[in-house]
Amino acid sequence: MRLCSIASGSSGNCIVIGSDNHHILIDVGISGKRITCGLEEIGVKPEEVDGIFISHEHADHVQGLGVISRKFGLPIYATEKTIEAIKKMNNLGKIDESLYHSICPNEKIMVGDLQIEPIRIPHDAADPVMYAVRSGAKSAAVVTDLGNYNQYLIDKLQGLDVLLLEANHDIHMLEMGPYPYPLKQRILGENGHLSNEASGRFLNELLHDRFQGVMLGHLSKENNYEKLAYETVRLEVTLGDCPYRGSDFPIYVAKRDQVSDVLDF
Repeated sequence: MRLCSIASGSSGNCIVIGSDNHHILIDVGISGKRITCGLEEIGVKPEEVDGIFISHEHADHVQGLGVISRKFGLPIYATEKTIEAIKKMNNLGKIDESLYHSICPNEKIMVGDLQIEPIRIPHDAADPVMYAVRSGAKSAAVVTDLGNYNQYLIDKLQGLDVLLLEANHDIHMLEMGPYPYPLKQRILGENGHLSNEASGRFLNELLHDRFQGVMLGHLSKENNYEKLAYETVRLEVTLGDCPYRGSDFPIYVAKRDQVSDVLDF
C-alpha cells in the first residue's frame, strides 16, 4: 500500500491511498488542477482513481469535488447527511446524481482490493467520518477534523501500519492569535480540532511494535508550524505512558501546498 498527501491544511485537503492496482482520494478540498497535477506527480492517472471518499462537507474538504467528479466521472462516497449537505452548496456546480453513493459509519465497503471503513468522529459537520483503509495485511487511516478522541476511536484504529493524524494547532498560538473569540472556542471545543499535544497523546494509544510511521496533517496556517507540530508530538510520545519514544518511528509533516513524500508500506 501507499499513502500520499497532495495537500493538507486548514486551506485544503486531499489524500491518496492505494494499492498496486487501486487508488482512492480522501477529500478533495483543493482545485481540480492541483488534484490532477498531484496525482500525476506520483504516477497515478486521475481517470484511474476508483472513488472519492468525503469526510465531511466543509469547503477545505470538498472545494474541488464538482470539477474533479465531472471531468473524470469519479464515484463519490459519503454519509447520507454529508451528501445532503453537499447538494445544498451552491459553489460546486451540478454533480450527476448517479455519482453519489451513500455509506454508513462502521459498515465496510470494498473498492477493488481496498476495504474502506467509515468511522464516525466528533466534529461540527452534518455527519463526519474518518476512513480506515486496508488491503491484504496492510492498513492505514486518515484521521483529521476531530475535536477529541475516545475509546471507540482508539479501538477502531488499533494495528495500523501508517497513520495521517491531525495536529491542527498549538494551543498557546491559538489563544494569543488574531482569531475572534467564537472561532477560538470552536477550534478548542469538543467538536473542533486536535491540538499538537492532543495529537501526540492520541498517537500514544495507537502505537505498536510494527507501526511504520505517522504523517501529521491539517496544520493551521495561523496557529501552528511544521517544526512545532513535529517536536510537540514527538515529545508527547517520548514522555507519554507508553513503551515507545518519539524517535522509534518516522514522523512526517504533510505540507499545505506541496505533494508529500509517498509512504510505501
